[in-house]
Amino acid sequence: MPESTNSKSRDAKSGSSSQKVEVVVQSPSPQGEVNILGELSIFVLRVLFSLFMVHHGLEKLNDPEGFSEFVVGKYFSFLPGDPIFWTYAAGVTQVICPLGLATGVLARISSLGIFGTMVFACYFHFIDTGLEGFPLAVVEAHNYAFELSAIYAAISLYFVCAGPGRLSLFRKTNTITYYPKGN
Repeated sequence: MPESTNSKSRDAKSGSSSQKVEVVVQSPSPQGEVNILGELSIFVLRVLFSLFMVHHGLEKLNDPEGFSEFVVGKYFSFLPGDPIFWTYAAGVTQVICPLGLATGVLARISSLGIFGTMVFACYFHFIDTGLEGFPLAVVEAHNYAFELSAIYAAISLYFVCAGPGRLSLFRKTNTITYYPKGN
């Protein structure tokens, strides 16, 4: 252990409550190098995915009565309250949460909101059309009805687990600071 860390640890053990301790976590990549191509790819995925989500949210908010009647009322009758409430909740979630994800501000929480709406979308498509022979059948329209929602759910789950990457407004550093309790 380096000498500076030992002296900080001794001060912390002796009861100096105003002493802060910093722990530097080694970067997982060799020599602390950043995979800029990987980070740019994550950034582009994050922004494009967010734009698609905003589009779907605005679509719901453009015709809330239709979505409420033909989707929420028909397939989600088990939800409490008026279906129009759930339509607006989904639409607003799909407009606000992508802003947080795209900028990297509260990205994991924003992704969790998007993931929630996509779980409901997957449920809707599964109940409406079933698996359609997935994964080996070729469907008549050459497109599984649920696959877009499933892909969106997978992408949002990725960002819930991995975070927004380094190219975000609020990114984590490799330094953890804590103040030990005094004796």
